Amino acid sequence: MDLHGYEEMTNNDILRRLKYIFRWEVPEIKELFESAEYPVDEEQIQSWLKREDEPDFLGCSDADLSMFFNGFINVRRGKKEGPQPGPVAFLTNNIIFMKLKIALNLQADKVLELLAMGKLELSKHELSAYFRKPENKRYRECPGLVLDCLFQGLRMVYRDDVPLKTK
Repeated sequence: MDLHGYEEMTNNDILRRLKYIFRWEVPEIKELFESAEYPVDEEQIQSWLKREDEPDFLGCSDADLSMFFNGFINVRRGKKEGPQPGPVAFLTNNIIFMKLKIALNLQADKVLELLAMGKLELSKHELSAYFRKPENKRYRECPGLVLDCLFQGLRMVYRDDVPLKTK
């Protein structure tokens, strides 16, 4: 599968897809932001969930989406003691992938299974390259198609109730 030449998802696309996958309503999304100590109102969230061609559409910034993920991690994994992480000024697919992996407590085998459900086969070595620090020589930028395949796998598990395999 060609991982390049794929149209990247916007932050709004990512938020809409996660809302659909996890069957969240706007108040639940607001709670995720509040868990990260990032106040937003329901009207703002509704504007982020609109399509680009709809009236009152509002682009979701990298800082906004990063705080959404911080709240998702807090709700799913528990809030850490001390000051909460702040917003990320520049959000990459690698950071999004890592935050989803942390929030959902996914080990490499489960991530690979989710990707395979989305019709993408990767090795553990290929997968680990997406989670390395950018200065590491084995680091690789995560193409949007990888996230898209992950979302397809997540949809099957969380929305369509297709169980992950157990070892």
